[in-house]
Amino acid sequence: MTTYNPDNERIKHRYFGFLKEAKRHGEAKVDAVAKSLDRFESYTRHREFKAFRIEQAIGFKRNMLNQKNQRSGEMLSKATLYATFADLKRFFQWLALEPGYRSRLGYSDAEYFNLSQNDTRIATAHREQSAPTLEQIKHVISKMSAESEIGRRNRAVVAFTLLTGARDGAIASMKLKHIDLDAACVYQDAREVRTKFRKTFRTYFFPVGDDIEKIVIEWVTYLRNLKLWGNDDPVFPATRVTTGTGLRFAVDGLKREHWRTAAPIRSIFRNAFVSTGLPYFNPHSFRNTLIRHGQVVCRNAEDFKAWSQNIGHEGVLTTFISYGDVSTERQREIVRGLGTSERTKQSSVDELADAIALRLRASGK
Repeated sequence: MTTYNPDNERIKHRYFGFLKEAKRHGEAKVDAVAKSLDRFESYTRHREFKAFRIEQAIGFKRNMLNQKNQRSGEMLSKATLYATFADLKRFFQWLALEPGYRSRLGYSDAEYFNLSQNDTRIATAHREQSAPTLEQIKHVISKMSAESEIGRRNRAVVAFTLLTGARDGAIASMKLKHIDLDAACVYQDAREVRTKFRKTFRTYFFPVGDDIEKIVIEWVTYLRNLKLWGNDDPVFPATRVTTGTGLRFAVDGLKREHWRTAAPIRSIFRNAFVSTGLPYFNPHSFRNTLIRHGQVVCRNAEDFKAWSQNIGHEGVLTTFISYGDVSTERQREIVRGLGTSERTKQSSVDELADAIALRLRASGK
């Protein structure tokens, strides 16, 4: 059975280069596109792209609509289908303009990869992001052990995520020199910190409680003053694993190296939340928590602009669109409160009118 097509591989290689160099997409996006193309090629049994027909697109869509997720056993989500078809549509539109394919493919043929309007609405619907409350996060942190060096690091990384709203990839790559305790801020320098879109910005500690800030300060001070680590050492070092008795792996403190990925941070979060009986919330969900907290504490547009900038957004509109939904609980409070304030306002007006009437009668007018 054919497992690849040489001509297809060559043109895919060119397309991936186009995505990287011209469209400036990262490896993760290119990998996702490669997976979408692989799904389509598996369906067509690696038939040459030059032989593409609209019937293939229609048949592939029907096939995907009936496929199940290998892990969950459930039907593929509308979001997965939408992303896959969108990748294929863009690829064939690009391909239709390439030499050697122009006479074989029509630009509009790629339109047959479109998902139905109803399924597109489902796939692209904006849904409320799940996020823990400040009280839940503080409860989890208070229950985390701080008896060992590993325990103190784990507790500090959860507290630091709340204090700064930094993404887990940035946290894993952060160095001690990026933390300024005197100014109460973090300098996320994209030359060394793995920030999203490689943006460089400064984050001041969010006002989430002196107890949270104290945990972070104590951890950084411990690394600098007791372990005598320098500016280029990691804020959250990796775990040293050695071979113990019985040739079994054993944890042996910290090693002076960064985590290679953010996976250990997500594991820390999972263990911390699950051990307290709460559902798992990933590090990124803390950003939603901070935005919701900002909606409550910010007094005006300038306040919220600063809050948005502090979390790394260039424009406040990004904060509103991506994170700015009012939670259903807060929505209920506001809506119900508006009714109460209206009744209060009407009551005040009635009382004022009655008082004026009494004064007029008393004066004989």
